[in-house]
Amino acid sequence: MKDLNALMQQAQQMQQRLQDAQAKMAETAASGTSGGGLVTIALKGPGDITAVTIDDSLMVPGEAEILADLIVAAHADAKRRLDEVNAALMREAAGPMAGMNIPGMPKLF
Repeated sequence: MKDLNALMQQAQQMQQRLQDAQAKMAETAASGTSGGGLVTIALKGPGDITAVTIDDSLMVPGEAEILADLIVAAHADAKRRLDEVNAALMREAAGPMAGMNIPGMPKLF
């Protein structure tokens, strides 16, 4: 029974670490750029866009398709960076459980 209590305490500690990591993830921010810095997009939390910066040189009639492509590319860059930071937070929170594939449990990176 002593082992079961220790296991329950470890599970509660891990749950707390995961909740802390999720709170940090909600506040995590990242930005991505495209076109050599002509377009910058800032993301926060799960991927909410918080800012878009577009260089004035892209505000040319007839260039909407290029601008749209640059926005999509900048968003993809920012999302990749945000996902990397969030994955690192979850790996840190999961500790030795990271990468384990326990049946019935979600995979923890």
